[in-house]
Amino acid sequence: MRQFILKLSVFAVVILSVSPIGFCQSDLPDVFKNEPIPEQLKYLEEHTRIYENYRAIREDMFRVITKNTVDTLRNAKTKISVLIQETNVLNARIDSLRESLESTGASLEKASSTKNSISILGIEVNKVVYNSVMWTIVAALLLLLAIGYLTFKHNRITTVKTLKELDDLKAGFEEYRTKTRLEREKMNVDHFNEIQKLKGKR
Repeated sequence: MRQFILKLSVFAVVILSVSPIGFCQSDLPDVFKNEPIPEQLKYLEEHTRIYENYRAIREDMFRVITKNTVDTLRNAKTKISVLIQETNVLNARIDSLRESLESTGASLEKASSTKNSISILGIEVNKVVYNSVMWTIVAALLLLLAIGYLTFKHNRITTVKTLKELDDLKAGFEEYRTKTRLEREKMNVDHFNEIQKLKGKR
């Protein structure tokens, strides 16, 4: 009989220790799972009450939004690193295309000073045909250079925008964390003062 009571007690303790976790997870609104950090902060602002300039936030929501913010910052840093690497690759490609364009332009100037017939590897090529081929190559290089420049410009704009969003997110989170800490500290002080008052009345 004692063993049965002991097993029943252990089972009850396990159930009570596991159940709150499941309830907390199932009670979390979908905004904390599917929406970005600004929407989550907006949800907290709209769905939490303010009492005497203090905002009460559920612990599970606070932990989830903290984790989501850290994950968002980590993803933003990763994205910025990737964009920086892509920008470096594009810069190298632009430099290479610029060198190729300069080399091709020099060859074109040299070809312009020759006669109608140009000897290439012992083969006589008509100057008009040669110039057409060269200009086609130059046009293709210019097109590639323009595409590379536009891609670089787009990536730079994206990087600047991402950095700004990251800074705004950091500032908002720091402000939110400081505000929450101050609210908790004042709440603890008020609670302590109330206890002291009650003790004094006794």
